[in-house]
Amino acid sequence: MDPLIVFLQAVVSGVSIGCIYALVALGFVLIYKATEVVNFAQGELMMVGAFFAYTLVDLGGVPFIPGVLLALAATAAFGALLNHLLLRPLIGSPAFTIVLATVAVSTLLRALAAMVPGWGVETHRMSNPVAGQTVPIGKLVVSAEHLMVMAVTALLVTILYLFFSRARIGIALQATAQNQLAAGYAGINVRRMFGLIWGISAAVAALAGVLLAPAAFVHVNMGYIGLKAFPAAVLGGFGSLPGAVVGGLIIGVIEELAGLYLPEGFKNVAAYMVLLAVLMVRPQGLFGISKRLRV
Repeated sequence: MDPLIVFLQAVVSGVSIGCIYALVALGFVLIYKATEVVNFAQGELMMVGAFFAYTLVDLGGVPFIPGVLLALAATAAFGALLNHLLLRPLIGSPAFTIVLATVAVSTLLRALAAMVPGWGVETHRMSNPVAGQTVPIGKLVVSAEHLMVMAVTALLVTILYLFFSRARIGIALQATAQNQLAAGYAGINVRRMFGLIWGISAAVAALAGVLLAPAAFVHVNMGYIGLKAFPAAVLGGFGSLPGAVVGGLIIGVIEELAGLYLPEGFKNVAAYMVLLAVLMVRPQGLFGISKRLRV
């Protein structure tokens, strides 16, 4: 096969998985910007959302699109509940304590998912309306699933941009992220904003799980993809929404190219090697803002 075609196929595949990383990274950034909490249970929220969708679509017989939308709504509610049960009681605690709590929640969610009848520790295949279809683009043969992942990611990023820049509640969320005390004085219910942002980030993670399911299936350990999405968020600049998307795409493409051209094993560490290289040159990430404290 033409080496150029092989290269382009790898790039397309990398962009597709990079979109998944970008969506999970968006969840990290959304919560961090609003609450200054790094939620290491983000990958497990993706897993829970994928299981909700699998239960509705494959076990419950709900049509694909309504089933996915219901799963996103259920995961958003679950995320808001986690905020109420986890974050609110820990308000005022050291940041390290809250981070450890999110790590504990991630472990707990995996254990609970393994005990749910119909979920368990088995690997499940989720239905997909475009499964097995391909789209020829010149000499390239692109999977319809990859195109769906890219299109849905682009649509979601556009919706989030419009929401945060045009919608009244989106602007209130931005105000909360920038200065919680000032937002409270301005009449914004900060606690309600926290619950909303956890719900939104959980729904975004659930969508990533639904898009990932056809390629990686649905299982209790699929949340470990968060370990690749976190470097994507840091690479783009932790706190930058555009940076999370760009970081995810970079990590995805580099992983695929490393698997294609480099010896076996480099694919699994390529993301961290790139992250270290970028941070040595630009510690705040590609889109991050450098902050200096005067003492």
